[in-house]
Amino acid sequence: MNTTLNTPFTYTFPPDFIWGTATSSYQIEGAWQEDGKGESIWDRFAHTPGKIENGDNGDTACDHYHRWAEDIRLMQAIGLRAYRLSVSWPRIFPEGSGAVNQRGLDFYSNLVDHLLEAGIEPHVNLYHWELPQVLQDQGGWPARQTAHAFAKFADTVSSSLGDRVKHWITLNEPFVSAYLGYYEGSHAPGHHNMDEMVAAAHHLLLGHGWAVNTIRDNVPDAGVAIVLNHHPFYPASNSAADIKEAKLWDGTNNRWYLDALSGRGYPQDVVQQYGKPLDFIQIGDMDTIAVPLDYLGINYYTRLIVRSQEIPDHQNEPVSTFPGEEHTEMGWEVYPSGLFEFLDRVNREYSFPALMITENGAAYPDSVENNKVHDHNRIRYIAAHLREAARAIEAGIPLRGYFYWSLMDNFEWAFGYSKRFGLIHVDFETQERILKDSAHWYRNVILTNQLTLPPEKPE
Repeated sequence: MNTTLNTPFTYTFPPDFIWGTATSSYQIEGAWQEDGKGESIWDRFAHTPGKIENGDNGDTACDHYHRWAEDIRLMQAIGLRAYRLSVSWPRIFPEGSGAVNQRGLDFYSNLVDHLLEAGIEPHVNLYHWELPQVLQDQGGWPARQTAHAFAKFADTVSSSLGDRVKHWITLNEPFVSAYLGYYEGSHAPGHHNMDEMVAAAHHLLLGHGWAVNTIRDNVPDAGVAIVLNHHPFYPASNSAADIKEAKLWDGTNNRWYLDALSGRGYPQDVVQQYGKPLDFIQIGDMDTIAVPLDYLGINYYTRLIVRSQEIPDHQNEPVSTFPGEEHTEMGWEVYPSGLFEFLDRVNREYSFPALMITENGAAYPDSVENNKVHDHNRIRYIAAHLREAARAIEAGIPLRGYFYWSLMDNFEWAFGYSKRFGLIHVDFETQERILKDSAHWYRNVILTNQLTLPPEKPE
């Protein structure tokens, strides 16, 4: 399957392949103070001057909290079979734990009912970075009690929705929550503390393990997963220093989570690099984290090329690995073959029973012309990655589905509303929605269950 986008190519996916899109609650819902919802760490972070591009915040976002019926009709227009949504923790527990906000639960229950009536299977993600601010004030994810609170949250939501929802995700991208939130600082809560990062990474996974068992108790026929964001890391040259740096980044971003979830513990090279005692790990924690999953969700956008920081550049070998010419508006290299490479690696090196592409997408500078959005670059991006998904299936990798990120343009975290990933264009002033060309193209893929590569240029 060594085709290029210039080569005629058609592939029919398995009949039970899942086609969907994904969103997250903070990025689309708005209604940040309505119906008893509490403050989240993203509410606090986005309201802090200087944290978000253009001073944007998620107070209104796509107003999905009020416009969900219209959004479901648009999902139907795209022909979606599945929809990955997240639940706002502070909408259910305004204080992080304790009293349940029934109005919050009712919102998601009503949404699930109408999705099912529309023939769209809900895949519910419990945590997409919306920690209640109350829990952050009490220590956040570096504190073990937050993992306990998350298990209670998982119990409450799965008890309420589990009679109808059979597809569950515990966490989205725990690496991002831990690293960008507690060390690098560009995400909420915006800390810069290595000790907090390492403890947060562990307690996120611990909360995941407890949540899996809780969901299965409440929904015996549930399929349960966790979603990780993965990058293949390439050394910038063949020097020992660059190879070492790439391996370390692979360890912190990929192996730390894959190894622990697979019962191997944390990778020792990363533990040694951190130089921390990990005294927050208690007896039985690693067994809890390694609870069997029904599938692993993989979010893939690009690869990363790594240059050593340990030696001066002039003492290192010349750079020999260069990014390609095409990049998205995020500055991310378009590197579709990395998707196959990582699916293949996870399938060979780990023992997850199945894999799902739970996010894949691209931001481009879309514009509206005569009430249309001609986003041919996005179509080509999706097609190139679906080609790699087809390649994986042909290679025997148990890939079960594909969720495009995102259903609609939304609040893109620290970038605010400056980056558009959606199949649906949103005017954030009027809330008008327009199906982009990519939405119509994706609809045809879903209806035919086939990928036919688009032309190099729009016809």
